[in-house]
Amino acid sequence: MPSSTDLPVQALRMYGRLLYRGAQMTLGPVLRGVYNVRVRGAGNVPRYGPAIIAPNHLSFIDPFFVALTMPRRIVFIGKAEYWDSWTTRWFVEMAGGIPVRREDSKRAANSLEEGVRVLQESGDLLGIFPEGTRSPDGRLYKGKTGAARMALAVGCPVIPTSLVGTRHVLPKDAKIPGLGPRVSVTFGKPMRVPEEGKTDPHVLRVFTDDLMRRIASMSGQEYRNRYAYTKRTPNAPTPAPFSFSP
Repeated sequence: MPSSTDLPVQALRMYGRLLYRGAQMTLGPVLRGVYNVRVRGAGNVPRYGPAIIAPNHLSFIDPFFVALTMPRRIVFIGKAEYWDSWTTRWFVEMAGGIPVRREDSKRAANSLEEGVRVLQESGDLLGIFPEGTRSPDGRLYKGKTGAARMALAVGCPVIPTSLVGTRHVLPKDAKIPGLGPRVSVTFGKPMRVPEEGKTDPHVLRVFTDDLMRRIASMSGQEYRNRYAYTKRTPNAPTPAPFSFSP
């Protein structure tokens, strides 16, 4: 039975589901018109069933452009700092987002398990930015293997996705989106994680590197083979292996 502190969160999420479809039908066309959004490869997104959408990350506004340019509902995994501030917590809760503590390996693994449950139980799309944070300089950085691990646990495809132009719409330190820049959203062909990844972590690394190369080829970004986010707590433990038991 949910606690009293859980009820406001559940209410926000129920309300968010009601608003989601309305936003797609109303704000979607406005967004596409204002920013002359070009959508490519929409047919690569499955019409039903679980799938992981894996975009590059240039701006705080990226999830809006992904969510409002597709007909299906998508739930994003995002950094937990958005839940720490009341100015953004209401929105991410209403959108059904999943927080991840990047500096805490155990909590990060729990977030991946929650992502697996979303994919298996609701059949919604799951969005995760493989870089783990926004690009500091517009280049594409090395991806984390979380998307591959969840896709392998569920048996669903990963859709490489590129965003172009969002960094100019809302730069990192800007508070209000600008007008004028053209935005494009491209969904690539689905990728499947080899079954060997269940016993060989190296397979997950190779798959993720291939995923990032595909995103770079679609977005035109320069690729840097290092992580954009490297902050670790002192004496941090080795990341725990991810496993999911239904």
